[in-house]
Parts: sequence; C-alpha cells; structure tokens
Amino acid sequence: MLAAVTAVIVPDQGTRKVRDQAGFEQAAAVLGDRLTLIDQPNLGGSGGYARIMYEALATDCEQILYMDDDILLEPDSILRAVAFSRFAREPMLVGGQMLSLQARSQLSTMGEVVDRGTFLWRNAPGTEPHHDLAEQSLRQTPWLHRRTDVDYNAWWMCLIPRAVAEDLGLPLPLFIKWDDAEYGLRARGRGYRTATVPGIAIWHMSFLEKDDTSDWQAYFHYRNRLVAAALHGPVNPTALLRDSLKRTLRHLLLMEYSAVALQEMAMRDFLAGPDALFPKLPTALPEVRAKRAEYDDGRPLDSATQVPLSHLDALTAQVFPDPPTGKIAIAKGLAQSLVNNFRSVDPAHHEVPQRNVPSRQAQWFVLSRLDSATVATPDGRGVTFRRRDPRMFRSMLWRAVSQHRQVAKAWADLRHRYQTALPELTSRETWAREVFDQP
Repeated sequence: MLAAVTAVIVPDQGTRKVRDQAGFEQAAAVLGDRLTLIDQPNLGGSGGYARIMYEALATDCEQILYMDDDILLEPDSILRAVAFSRFAREPMLVGGQMLSLQARSQLSTMGEVVDRGTFLWRNAPGTEPHHDLAEQSLRQTPWLHRRTDVDYNAWWMCLIPRAVAEDLGLPLPLFIKWDDAEYGLRARGRGYRTATVPGIAIWHMSFLEKDDTSDWQAYFHYRNRLVAAALHGPVNPTALLRDSLKRTLRHLLLMEYSAVALQEMAMRDFLAGPDALFPKLPTALPEVRAKRAEYDDGRPLDSATQVPLSHLDALTAQVFPDPPTGKIAIAKGLAQSLVNNFRSVDPAHHEVPQRNVPSRQAQWFVLSRLDSATVATPDGRGVTFRRRDPRMFRSMLWRAVSQHRQVAKAWADLRHRYQTALPELTSRETWAREVFDQP
C-alpha cells in the first residue's frame, strides 16, 4: 500500500490538532517523511483542498487523491482508484461512490450531475439514492449494471491526475459547497471526463441526517451556486433565479428567517464580483454565524424542555396534516399560507409554542399555519423555537424579489467578470500570495 503513496498532506484547520489525537504518533511513524502537516486558519474545504493540490504539485506525484476528513476508508479503494487512473486512455478524474456511514450497506449516491437550467446538482438519471444492497443485491438491481454518466464527483473521494491539476489550476476560493462540482464542470469544459467507479467508495455520513441548506451553510450554498452558474451555467438565468426565489419563499413559510438573511448576504457578495472571493475566504464563516445568531431559528436549544410546554394534548400533538396533492390543492394551500403570514400573531404564542414539530414533519403546509413552534434539528441534537413575524416576512420577501431582479439585470456582465477572473482565482501564484503566504 505505502509503495503507491508519495505523500500524505493534511491541512490542519481545526482547534483540536491532529498531532494531539490518540494514535497519531503510531501513524506518523509508519508514514515517516511522507507525512506533511500544515497548520493554517479555517479556510473551509476549498481552502484545505487547494492547499493539498498546491503542496502536491511541488512533489513528483502522478495523481492527487482528495478525501474528506470524516470518512471511513477501505484502503483497497485507494489502490483501485490509482490503478484505474493509470490505465485510463487519457487523463480523467476518478471518483469514489458514497456509502452511508450509519447504514453500511446503503449506497447513498451512484453518481451526480448538474441540471444546467436551474443549475442544481442532482442524482444522475436512472439511479436511485440510498439504495440498500442488503435488501436488493447487485444481481437483483438491473439499474446498477447500466453505465452512469456524471458531471463531477464530490470530494469525499476524488482522484485528480497531475496533468489535469496543472492544466486547470486550483479550486476556487469558495470555502465550502460547489467547489467540487465547479471543478468537475471546469474539467469537462476542457475535455477531461469524470468517472464515478463502482468498487471505489468510502463511508460518509448520509445527507438524510442533515439539512445544510437552512443552517449556517445556506450562505455558501446560495453564493457559490451563483458563482458556479456564472462560470458554467446558462446565458439566461430565468430558471435558476425562479428556483432560488421559490426557495426563499419556502424558507419564509418555514419561519427560517436566518436562512433568508444568509441568502441575502450571499447574493450581495455575489454581486460584488470575483474580487471579493479571496478577501471573504477567512472572514465569511464568523460573519455568517454572527448573522444567523440574530434569528430564533439560528439559535438552537438543547431540548424542547427549555421552552414552555405546548397546550396540545399528547394525541393531537402527534397528528399532522397530509401534504396537499395536485396542482389545485397545492395552489390553494400555498395561497392560504401566504395570507396567514401577512396576518398579525397572537402574542401568547410567542411565549408558548403552539406545537412541537419533528424535523421530518417540518413542512411548509404545517409551519406556515402556525404563529410559533419548536422544530427539531435534522440530526436530533436540539430544537429551534421559531416565531412567525409578519413584518419580517414582508420585508425579506420584498428584498429578495429586488435582489433577484438585480442579479437578472446584471447577469451578462457578471458572467463576463467571473469567467475573465477564473485563471487568476485558480492560479497557484494567486493562492500563495492571497492566502498561503499570509501570517
């Protein structure tokens, strides 16, 4: 195994240092001078992966293998990825599939693509997410035998040939989210393919256990989606912006005011242009967390017992309405929800929640009819006490519409600016000057 490894590069961006963890000395002794630890500020995944590529290109490595720091790895997957890359007819990105860390036999994703209209990532056509191989084996599942084309492979495990890295440059300074998808699209635009290869995989926490589109990561989802779309997306952004505005409305109906505030920050920073990306890299996270903490849904509590008990009896508290089905029912339900959000609230409900809502039941047709609720976090570790605010609803909705119009009007110019800046944003020299050489 070690014969295939030129270097192990670990950018240590945390407060609990790798060298202080149990087992580090034994692992370091095995790796010897192959191991390089780099202490640097928290620059997110893109800052860490950029540092890996920057340092790797200073060695004589043939491939650069990205892996998340919270995975469970079968070492043979590394050998398979290296072998696949070496025997490829031409340089290509070799991706590993993601298996669920909580349910080891579950294939979370077969492969991923980007919808070029709405510019959102999604599972590749013809595949099924979260497929349990313990229930339906490979032989019993015909779709697993079909070829699956992908636009990119997420960086929980992805091998990038040296030749590709030298041609394309480093990741964008996005902190987290969309850096892997953008790199895959950038590679595709230069003629390099990506293969997500069965038999090459890692175990990673399933996305079913979290909703990072509504927590502090919402800022990076929204800003970086726009950045990637400006670089590789549609000339006409109508579908993208329509989808984005629908997400704004959904956040508002869920009383996720912090997510809308972060979306507003994201669009403002996107409109500032590519020159703002590097300066924001070390500062975005504390700014985002401070902004989110201004809102009820951004201040999770340890338990619903920290707020007064709802007046609902135990039976009624566990009965939730069914989702509306059909266009007419959905339109009617949405209209009623909108009307309710313009109505004044009962002050008593801001002291005592009307009901406690499990994460899976936290849907727009439930929360939009309430003045308040405690809502469990997706990981089950806490709750948020959300309070409906008609004034905030109106002001946030108006600002969102205004910002989306502003982006639509400036889209052509923004595409030109970001595309022109791409070589500079991804060059080793720029990363060294703007980030790595800083004290």
